[in-house]
Amino acid sequence: MKSAVETLNPTRVRLTVEVPFEELKPSLDAAYKKINQQVTVKGFRQGKIPARVIDQRFGRGAVLEEAVNDALPKFYTEAVNEGELNVLGQPEVDITELKDGELLAFTAEVDIRPTLEIPDYSGIEVEVDAVEVSDEDVEKAVEQLRERFASTSVVERAAAEGDVVTIDLQAKVDGEVLEDGVAEGVSYTIGSGELLDGIDDAVKGLEAGGEATFTSELKGGSAAGKEAEVTVKVTEVKAKELPGLDDDFAQLASEFDTLDELKDDSRKRLEQTKKYDQATQAQEKVLEELLKLVEVPIPEKLLADEIETRKHNLVNHQLGQMGLDLAKYLEFQGKTEEEFDAETKEQAEKGIRTQFVLDELVNKEKLNVSQEELTEHLMRRAQSSGMSPDQFAQAVVEGGQVPMLVGEVARGKALAVVVEAATVKDTNGEVVDLDDEDETAETVQAVEDATAEAAEAKDEQAEDETKA
Repeated sequence: MKSAVETLNPTRVRLTVEVPFEELKPSLDAAYKKINQQVTVKGFRQGKIPARVIDQRFGRGAVLEEAVNDALPKFYTEAVNEGELNVLGQPEVDITELKDGELLAFTAEVDIRPTLEIPDYSGIEVEVDAVEVSDEDVEKAVEQLRERFASTSVVERAAAEGDVVTIDLQAKVDGEVLEDGVAEGVSYTIGSGELLDGIDDAVKGLEAGGEATFTSELKGGSAAGKEAEVTVKVTEVKAKELPGLDDDFAQLASEFDTLDELKDDSRKRLEQTKKYDQATQAQEKVLEELLKLVEVPIPEKLLADEIETRKHNLVNHQLGQMGLDLAKYLEFQGKTEEEFDAETKEQAEKGIRTQFVLDELVNKEKLNVSQEELTEHLMRRAQSSGMSPDQFAQAVVEGGQVPMLVGEVARGKALAVVVEAATVKDTNGEVVDLDDEDETAETVQAVEDATAEAAEAKDEQAEDETKA
């Protein structure tokens, strides 16, 4: 077999392959055997029909077609390996010559990963938010904890802000009660903003047994986005009582003996959260700067497939679960379809460029993924998917997705290397040390999670690239 590679553009090549006919013999034998098992000829037992009889009865062309279909994947793969190509997706194959007994020639056009040059990235500088926890932040955290331990008691008075009311709801659109527009025994805290717009004003001032009607735009269900006439009836009013802000509360709500100890712990937790946010912000900004340094050509078909996959997942999964279609979603977002398409394309391009650049960094830095790192990542992915680790691992293996997960972890490590090499300063002008092992781990985890989200949005595309 002879093969040659012609570069059509930075992301697409044409393979020209010539195969001497004798190299087709295994596929020809397999073709005769397959046809033998599928046909019957009077005077011959099934499976024992001579090749010349098959040629006479069914035509040599049918045998050649079967043989070529069997042989093409093998010769194509050999040509790809010979050319040391990193292909993406399926090739467009054209048989240019087929001479019985002499030659098979074909061309295959296919997208490839572009060759990238990663420049020195040690000069990257970014600014992130400073880790600052104010007394007000701590007080707010403690107040939220008090809310969790609040008690309620039934009161014989009109409902007021902060009260917990039990309500029955009925929604009508165009005078008709919706099938999914009736709810009874709903518990609602006035002022929480967790239900419909306008409900707070409707229930304030109502005692148990009172009802009111208001108009509101439905946020979900069969009539999402439509104006509805909503009737709300209050069946019970409860006053919320917060525990005292003292040492007894600290002992009730935590393992600490004093309120001061609880506040100190709250401050430490807030600092850790802000450090994680800071690490995440650092990796996002460093990635932006890194992408500016690298010229990344994108295969047109890969981009088109990525855009289509993102739109499909949004419309059929995310919006479908909320009872919305794309038109209503765009109305809520205040966007035109053209603006949505432009944003989707921009996001798709960034996702592809990110994956290409980080994969190149994995190779350049010779990064490997340990079994422990893969297991930790699998555990996090399982938790976010709502599956048990065993269920998620089984699904990953059965779906052939292990290489995809390895890629996610490797790309996370690649970006962590760049972040560590970059200069990161906070808004106070202080250099942020991200060489700390815990913070580096947080950076790796943050980019792993971000890469995982992108992978979930384009599972099929990721599978193709992994196989390639």
